Amino acid sequence: MNKLNSSSANKLTVRLELMNKPGVFAQVVKVIADENANLGAVDIVEAMPDKVIRDVTFDVAGDEHGQRIIDVLNKLENVKVVSFSDPVFLLHLGGKIHVQNKVPLKTRNQLSMAYTPGVAKVCQAIAQEPNKVNTLTIKSNSVAVVTDGSAILGLGNLGPEAALPVMEGKAMLFKEFADIDAWPICLATQDVDEIVETVKNIAPVFGGINLEDISAPRCFEIESKLKKILNIPVMHDDQHGTAVVLLAALKNALKIVKKDIKDIRVVVNGVGAAGAACSRILLAAGVRHLLACNRKGVVLVVDDKNLQEARKDLFSCIDANNPRMTLREALHGADVFIGVSAGNILSGSDLKKMNKDRIVFALANPDPEVDPYEALKVCKVFATGRSDFPNQINNALAFPGIFRGALNVRAKEINEEMKLAASDALADLVSDNQVNEEYIIPSIFDKRVVAAVAAAVQEAAYKTKVARKGSLSDGR
Repeated sequence: MNKLNSSSANKLTVRLELMNKPGVFAQVVKVIADENANLGAVDIVEAMPDKVIRDVTFDVAGDEHGQRIIDVLNKLENVKVVSFSDPVFLLHLGGKIHVQNKVPLKTRNQLSMAYTPGVAKVCQAIAQEPNKVNTLTIKSNSVAVVTDGSAILGLGNLGPEAALPVMEGKAMLFKEFADIDAWPICLATQDVDEIVETVKNIAPVFGGINLEDISAPRCFEIESKLKKILNIPVMHDDQHGTAVVLLAALKNALKIVKKDIKDIRVVVNGVGAAGAACSRILLAAGVRHLLACNRKGVVLVVDDKNLQEARKDLFSCIDANNPRMTLREALHGADVFIGVSAGNILSGSDLKKMNKDRIVFALANPDPEVDPYEALKVCKVFATGRSDFPNQINNALAFPGIFRGALNVRAKEINEEMKLAASDALADLVSDNQVNEEYIIPSIFDKRVVAAVAAAVQEAAYKTKVARKGSLSDGR
C-alpha cells in the first residue's frame, strides 16, 4: 500500500466502497473514533443497490496516525479502501496559478491588434521611447519571485523544482492581496554570479524582483549586486518583509509595557537572513542596545561605543567565531527576545531571566524557540510566526503593500526609509485604544493593510527621490 505523504494540514480524505448493509458505515465511524481522529465531511459519491461509495474526511495527528487508520479500515469486513488523498496535494494538482488574457481573442480584428500586424506599432513605439514599456506592457504590474531552492521555508536546500509550489503560493499572495501579477522563477543554479546574471537578463519583463528562500550569506550578496545593477526594486522578502512586520509589532508591544525603544535591551537569536535584517531595522528605528547570537553564542554586541558603525555596516561588528557569552547569559536583564533561529531552544524558566514585562517574539516555524504555552505564562507580550496563536508575525503583511507602493510610483529601489514607513503604517492600523497583549499587529486578512502600507511606501519614495512617476502634489 502507498504510504501517506507529508502534510502540514493533517487532514485525510478516504474513498470507501461499503456494502449496502445496516451497520457497515457505523464500523467506519467507530474506527475513526477509536483511533482518536476527528470526523469531518462525509460525502456520498455513488449509491447502488448492493454498495455505496463514500468520501470520508477526518483530521489526523500526522502521517503515521493516518496510515494506521487506513490499515485498520482495510481490515474491516464489507469495507474496501478505494483510495486516499491529502487535501493539500489535491489543491496543488496542476499548479495553483495560471495566465488569463485581459482581452478576448474571438475575431480576426482582435487578433490582428493583439498580435501581428497591429503589435508592430507598439514594438516600434517602445523602441523609440523605452519608458513606454511601463504603460504598454505587463511590466508595470509584474514582479518576479526568484529562488534557487536553497532555503525553502523551514525545509532547507531542496532545489528549484521543490521550491516551485512555494513560489506559486507567493505569486498567489501577490495577486490576492495587492493585485500584482507575480511569476515564479526557480533557478537551476546556486552560484551567486549566475543568479545575478540570470535575473539581470530577465529584468526587462518585470517592475520588481522579489528574492525568496535563498540561503545566507549568499542572499546578502545577491541582493546587494542586483540593487547596484538594476533600476527596479529588488527585495529579499525573507529578510526585509519579516523585519518590517516585526518592528511594527514591537512598536505596539512597547506601548503595552510602557518602554521606550531607545532604552530597551534586545536579544536576537539568529544572524542569518531574517536575523540580520531584523537587527538592522531595529537599530535604524532607534534601538541602542542589541545582542545577536549564532549557534555558538553572542557574536554581536551593539552599544553606545559602536552604535553608529553597526547602523552603517552590521556585519563589520560581528565576530562570528568568538562568542562573548551564551544565549542564556544574554537574556539576563533583556527586555525583548527575538528568535529567528530554531525551535525549542529555550524554556519558560530561561525567559524569567529577562526584565519584568518581557516581550518575546519566537518566530521559528513550525516550532517556535520556546513552547508557546510555557512562554505565555511568563511573558507580557508573546508573538510567533504561526497562525494558531495570537500576534502572528507574517511577512505577508508587508511585501504585497511594499511592492504595490513601489510599482505605483515606479520606484528605482526599496530603501530603508520606505521599509520604516511601511512598518509605521502597519503599526498605526492598531490604534492605541485597541492595542493589547493579544493584538499588536493587524490580521493578514485586514483589507486596510495593503492600501495603508502602499500609501506610506509611495510617500517615502517621493521624499527620498526614488519615485519616477507622479508626485506628492499631484497625488499620483
